[in-house]
Amino acid sequence: MFTNRRAVHIEWGDCDPAGIVYYPRFFEFFDASTAALFERAGLPKQQLLSKYGILGIPMVDTQAKFLAPATFGDTVEIESRIADWGNSSFTVEHKMYKDGTVIAEGFEKRVWTVKAPGEKNGIKSRAIPAEVKERFR
Repeated sequence: MFTNRRAVHIEWGDCDPAGIVYYPRFFEFFDASTAALFERAGLPKQQLLSKYGILGIPMVDTQAKFLAPATFGDTVEIESRIADWGNSSFTVEHKMYKDGTVIAEGFEKRVWTVKAPGEKNGIKSRAIPAEVKERFR
């Protein structure tokens, strides 16, 4: 299964007054990890936008489970993979490790979107090209 792992060093600004990572930062780490996953598959975000004419891959659902804290000065690893492909959506799973132990898990459901001037909000979903899905197999 195609995965990507990246190291993240926890900075002072990532933490709350108790010295542990402030929970919204996990979602930022996961978002950056999704971008890194696509880049590893040979699809950096700029290429996705220009080659496929998409508006983006916005999240429509996200969730996390926090099992143990990460603190200032820690270096954690985030492992990411596409868990499920739909027609125009996909789910990314993330696991964050500290010293080999899973300390957080997260998922993002994202939608492949294009500009649609006549639609509400000016966007709509579109089928994900088979060649994109194939890069992750």
